[in-house]
Amino acid sequence: MELNVKPVPIPDPVSAFYWENAKNGRLTVQGFEGLDIRQHPPGPTPEIPGGGPAGAVPIAVEVSGRGTLYSFTVLRQPFHPGFLDAVPLLIGLTELDDAPGVRIMTNIVEADPDELVIGMPMEVVFEPRADMAIPQFRPVRTP
Repeated sequence: MELNVKPVPIPDPVSAFYWENAKNGRLTVQGFEGLDIRQHPPGPTPEIPGGGPAGAVPIAVEVSGRGTLYSFTVLRQPFHPGFLDAVPLLIGLTELDDAPGVRIMTNIVEADPDELVIGMPMEVVFEPRADMAIPQFRPVRTP
């Protein structure tokens, strides 16, 4: 394992749409044809009691990438050698504005731990990594 090289996700058939869209600068969540359901992370069935109707067809639903900081933590010890130069590392759960109830866990970038406040507005940014792009959130900056 090479030091200071951040890991990259390994897409599977269920999550491939998410990573492909991220590579193109688009944040998407999973929906299902004919159902008013949005979920993340992607799964093989709708996250409702009973898994939804048989044969529910998954679809990618583009979202704005804007949201509200729901929760966060500050890691002061790297969990992987690729993050040695990134501590303190901010990890947050952002609830999406246009997909209520859907929360995405990512790194929080371009922020100081002391400025983070639950409920603050966030926006997605994409970090190029290998041949992918990793969605991450940062606080919305007003001019």
